[in-house]
Amino acid sequence: MGIFSRKKPAAQDALSTSRGSIFWSGPATSGAFVSETTALQTAAVYSCVRVISESIASLPLHVYRYENDGTRLVPEHHLFNVLHNAPNPEMTSFVFRETLMSHLLLYGNAYAQIIRDGGGQVLALYPLLPNKMDVTRGEDGKIRYTYWRDMDESRPREKSGGIMFRRDEVLHIPGLSFDGLVGYSPIYLAKNAVGMALATEEYGAAFFANGANPGGVLEHTQAVKNPETLRNLWDTLYRGAKNTGKIAVLEDGLKFHSVSIPPEQAQFLETRKFQLNEIARIFRVPPHMIGDLEKSSFSNIEQQSLEFVKYTLGPWVTRWEQAMQQALVLPSEQSRIAVKFNLDGLLRGDYETRMKGYAIGVQNGFMSINDCRRLENMNPVAAADGGDEYMVNGNMISVRTVHQKAERGLVDE
Repeated sequence: MGIFSRKKPAAQDALSTSRGSIFWSGPATSGAFVSETTALQTAAVYSCVRVISESIASLPLHVYRYENDGTRLVPEHHLFNVLHNAPNPEMTSFVFRETLMSHLLLYGNAYAQIIRDGGGQVLALYPLLPNKMDVTRGEDGKIRYTYWRDMDESRPREKSGGIMFRRDEVLHIPGLSFDGLVGYSPIYLAKNAVGMALATEEYGAAFFANGANPGGVLEHTQAVKNPETLRNLWDTLYRGAKNTGKIAVLEDGLKFHSVSIPPEQAQFLETRKFQLNEIARIFRVPPHMIGDLEKSSFSNIEQQSLEFVKYTLGPWVTRWEQAMQQALVLPSEQSRIAVKFNLDGLLRGDYETRMKGYAIGVQNGFMSINDCRRLENMNPVAAADGGDEYMVNGNMISVRTVHQKAERGLVDE
């Protein structure tokens, strides 16, 4: 279980004492208070964090051994069950990776406590909240981690306070960093963009909650006898989103003038649309993946999805792999064992394109029938029936063969 009880701690929005914590929360220029928690209240931020976290969590994560003829999957290795199945008794691998990836995207760092046996092998991994972690370098030059517990994270008769970890007791995946030691929060670095999105959402909610706009204005040539009564009646009939656009019934000389959307409202809609793309740009997520299909079509949406895998997920996958390789694989196994994600499933194109690729591979001799069937999760063809044979097109021969036949006089010069 580790040294902490696994009760879920309350979320903290206040500034912590961790390095880089000044990048974790604060007011934006728009006046909206921006923190990791408030940022998630923005639909675009929530969508970006969710799509990246779920994508990383759903990727197959395997342990491989380097051999003379390549790499081999080693499900019998002790890390395989921890990383592929369940990092601890309370979490699946999907939930664990989704949690840490969301920490990375919001706080710029992901931490997990490493539980080892007497021989140093990893038994379990438990997530740690980034806003409670201090990362420092001691006088001896070694990195130290201090985790500040709340009372609900302490065992009975224990006090809250800081717990010191050695470097080999923490899996640390840093994001973009200025010193290579601690990543900085993307939410703070882009707090004005997030703050504007929060401000426009608050403005829109207030407008539809308090607005009384029937699509026009009333005009009377004389003074109204009971303005308060008329105002209350007007609010009752036309205030709120469900009444917007209703046509008023007029009497006693009242005139109705239809008006278009006021310029400030039109600008508000454009601002909201721009902020959606701005936040997608921060996380490098194609807009169509968070529901904006304005500039997407059947001809380019597949290419955008492949670019998402290569340019968005690819760097994150590399961070994960190298951090796990350094922290979890024993020093004696570093040259033989590798932890790798499998991106093949996400990089595969449509069915027709895959089949054409397989046909090229089989006809040119660098893929067998069973190589193709394994990629499609199909049962192999028996070796006796040629399933493992590599074939080439009979009309193609090597240049060396042509010269050899020419030297023997079998072909014309």
